Amino acid sequence: MSTVLPTSSAGGRNRAQVETSEARIAKALTHPLRARILQRLAERVASPGDLAVELGAPLGVVSYHVRMLHDYECVELVRTEPRRGALQHFYRATERPRLDEQQWRELPPGLRRELSGEALQQIIEDLSAAAAGGVLGDSQTTVERMPLELDELGWRELNRLLARTHEQALAIASESSARAADGTAEGFQTELAVLHFRRANTS
Repeated sequence: MSTVLPTSSAGGRNRAQVETSEARIAKALTHPLRARILQRLAERVASPGDLAVELGAPLGVVSYHVRMLHDYECVELVRTEPRRGALQHFYRATERPRLDEQQWRELPPGLRRELSGEALQQIIEDLSAAAAGGVLGDSQTTVERMPLELDELGWRELNRLLARTHEQALAIASESSARAADGTAEGFQTELAVLHFRRANTS
C-alpha cells in the first residue's frame, strides 16, 4: 500500500480533519517503528528521548516519527520539561493502534509479520514481568489454550466474534477509567491478549 507522508505539521492537521480516525491509524501503522512508538504511547506518557532508549533507535528517527504521529493526530503533547539544557516534549496516544480487517489485509505481508512479531514480543515480555512479580497466581487470571478445527466460514465467524469482543473490552475499560477518575473505584492495569492463527501443518 502506497502512503504519502505529510511534510509539515499544518499540512498534516488539515488532512487529518477530513480523514477518519481509522484512516489516520492505518497510515500511522505503515511503518513498524511508528507502530511501536504508538503502542508505547498508548500505554503511558513518554518523550522521544525515552522512547529512543527503550526501542534502541536513533533519537532523530524517533523524533521524526513522533512528529508524523502528531501530524496524523494519533498522539498529543502532554507537557514539556527542561532537561540537560533542552526542552523535552512528552506525548501520549489519542488513538489506539488498531486496524480493521480490510486495512490489515492491505498492508504488505512483510509489515504484517513485523507488526505481529512486535505484538507477540510485547506479550511475552509482559507475561514474564507478571510471572516475576507473582501476579499470575491471582485467582481471576485467565489463561486458556484452545486448539480448534475450523473451515473457512468458521474461521471468519470466529474472527468477527473476537473483533466484537475487542470493542466490548474497550468499552468496559472506558467505563472503568471514568469510575477511577471520579473516585468511585480504584483502577489497576491488566492486559488482554487475543491470538487466533492458523496452526502449521506438521503432519
